[in-house]
Amino acid sequence: MHYVYLLKSEVKNKHYVGIAKNVKKRLLEHNAGKVRSTKPYIPYRCLYLEGYASVEDAKIREKRLKNFGKAYVQLKKRLKYSLQAWD
Repeated sequence: MHYVYLLKSEVKNKHYVGIAKNVKKRLLEHNAGKVRSTKPYIPYRCLYLEGYASVEDAKIREKRLKNFGKAYVQLKKRLKYSLQAWD
């Protein structure tokens, strides 16, 4: 399985969308400061996962979410209360 995940910084109102086969390991890498784009805002919590059998499907979804367009807005609406819980 390949997973698209949404992280939220515990210290700033920052979100990160990524893709990984092992989300637990990837989250540890983010929180250890090994990912340049997320390093300034650690620590992170994983708020959302989507699983895909195909890496191609996961990449398409990740790209759509990272464009911060309609797909991202719809996801934020679905997660409204989950996102507020960490503010």
